[in-house]
Formats: sequence, structure tokens, C-alpha cells
Amino acid sequence: MSASRPLADIRVVDLSRALAGPYATMMMADAGADVVKVEPPGGDDSRSWLPYVERDGHRESAYYMSANRNKRSVVLDLKSPQDADRLRWLVSRADVLVENYRPGVLDRLGLGLAHLRELNPELVTLSITGFGTDGPDGKRPGFDQIVQAEGGLMSLTGTPGGSPQRVGLPIADLLAGLFGAFGVMTALRARTRTGRGQHVETSLLAAVVGVHVFHGVGWLAAGVEPVLTGNRHPSIAPYGVFACSDADIVIAVGSEALWRKFAPIVGLDPVRPDIATNTDRVGRADELQKEIDELLAERSADDVLAALDAVGVPAGRIRTIPEVYDWEQVRRSMITTLPHPTLGDLDVPASPLHLSDYDEPRRDAPPLLGADQDEVFAGYAPAGGGQ
Repeated sequence: MSASRPLADIRVVDLSRALAGPYATMMMADAGADVVKVEPPGGDDSRSWLPYVERDGHRESAYYMSANRNKRSVVLDLKSPQDADRLRWLVSRADVLVENYRPGVLDRLGLGLAHLRELNPELVTLSITGFGTDGPDGKRPGFDQIVQAEGGLMSLTGTPGGSPQRVGLPIADLLAGLFGAFGVMTALRARTRTGRGQHVETSLLAAVVGVHVFHGVGWLAAGVEPVLTGNRHPSIAPYGVFACSDADIVIAVGSEALWRKFAPIVGLDPVRPDIATNTDRVGRADELQKEIDELLAERSADDVLAALDAVGVPAGRIRTIPEVYDWEQVRRSMITTLPHPTLGDLDVPASPLHLSDYDEPRRDAPPLLGADQDEVFAGYAPAGGGQ
């Protein structure tokens, strides 16, 4: 079944740059929203970030394109009174406005969110900041790795005895975008009952703290401070990376039932007193890791993975990015092709969401800078008349 997309009646004014905000609005665009990306002269900073896609004399940033499909682009200089008026006109006709300026910047431009909601009481606004808008650090600029560091994420990532490491992608930005998009959906649902919009706020720091999960509760409620565990799970064993004769693999023995299936395959006695329970196994995780590695040292990864799969023990390969995109499981539905106006057809990661009533995803390429200026502002008349 194919129907009008869930957000087809929603217009989003996207004032955000780089990744957190654009990722949130791309999720809305994928669901059918008309997202108008408002870029400054020269464009979103990420348009100049590596790596580039270059074809036939044209060049575009893969970074920019990764978070801006299915949108329209206009260019406004918000320091210009005329362009500020154009933004107000857009906002008066919008359902959602998303921004990730430092706190206070829009107010200084005469475009504070309270003022914009006065123009349009049904408007839902989303602000994504680095550290939040209150507290002693509320006005600090927040970049992903800084927040990974200050939010404790780097202290959880790395090998024992080594130094803390960043996650290999901008996870604080992406999490803030995910939480922000969910907040907007929540506010739009509330609007159907109240008829009023409201302000939604999240930050990179709040998003990282929000996914501390058992580490956060473990410290706050039990006083247990996490330590670096590398590729090993801190709460479950065996669960992590193990060495076969030709490759490392990941094995996740997440329950006692799985342990009883796993142990005989690698040559262990599941009821041996020192490893009979998960608590026992976590307590001697180092020794158990070495023992399993020795038992697998003469066996190929394919052999071990096949044996584990046969009894339902979760396990997998460690794939490179090229290997992931060559994998039939990914190629089947997790890649989409977009017809770009200057680069031709582009294969890009698809939206990870599939709704049963919408069989065809949107396939609009990330827009060229200002490509939709005339279309978006058709019908605009400057305040007070004149041009």
C-alpha cells in the first residue's frame, strides 16, 4: 500500500548546521515533511568538509550529503533586515523550526524563538545546543568530541590500561538529532490536542548522559564506577571479541541458556564451578577470554560461526566499511540511489525506518546551495511593501 507520507502536511524551517540538527530534520524529511534548509551565504559549513564526491568537474561534500537528503535549500543572511523578514514570513507558514545556534544568538538578531512563536502560536521549535541553555556551562559551544570527552563517553571507550578513545563517528551529534526529532514528534502530537506549539530542547551533553544507561544508574544508585573494558562487555561474559585461526569474531553469550549451548561448542563444561554462572564468568573474565581464545586458535572463523549459528548463539564477523556495503543483507534494503543534479546517481545509506504502508522511500538528493530560492519564496511580499 502506498499513501500520503505521515508528515506530508508538515513544513519545517531548518536553521541548523553541521550534523545534529540536520540529522533530525532529515528524519522528518524522510517521513515526508517539507524541510526548507535555510543556509547562510556560502552555505552550511559542512559543505566544505571532507570527503568529497567528485564527478565530471563537479564536487560536493559527502559529509553534507549524509544529513540533507529530501530537503530544499534557500540562502538568507539573517543579519540583513530584508532576509530576516523573509525568515519571519517562512516561519509564519511553518509547523516546526529547528536551530542549533549558541544560546542568545537568535535573540541578538531579533529572531528569538519566543518572538517567532508569537508570530505563529502553533509553531513547534527545537533547539539543540552543546551543553544546554542553563547552568554554568550553558553558553559554551559544543562539538562532538568535546562532549564525548566531558560527557564521560570517552572514559567508557578504550582498552584496559590504554587511553580513553572517541567513538569512531560523531555519536553525540547523532544522538542529539535522534532525541530532537522524537521531541518534535511529541510536541506535534500534543498540538493536536492543545492547538498550540511549544519549545523542545535537547543538547549533545544531555543526549550522551541520557544513554549512559546501566553505567549511570550503576554509579548514581550503587556507587560503581565504570572502567575501560575494551571489546569486552562489562556485565556479561563471554561477550566480546575472540580470536580464531584466521580472523577475530564477536560472540555474545547473553543468557544462561545461551551459555549452555555455547560452552560445549568451544570445549568448555558449562557447569564447571568457576564458570557456571554469569557472575562467576564476569569475575574471571580475563582468564575466560584467554581460555576461549586458546580453544579457538586452531579453528577457522567460518567453522566457529557456522557451529554457533546452528545452535542459535549470536556471533558475527568484524567487517570493514567496504565489506558492510558489499554485504547482501545491507544491499537488499539499506542503500538507496538518489539522482543528484550535478553528480548523477548516488548510492547512499537509506533511512533505517520502514513503514508498512509506505513502500517507496523519498529519493530527493541533497540540494545544491540555494536551489529552491524562487520556489520557496513565491508569494512572498516584503513587510511594508517594496522590494
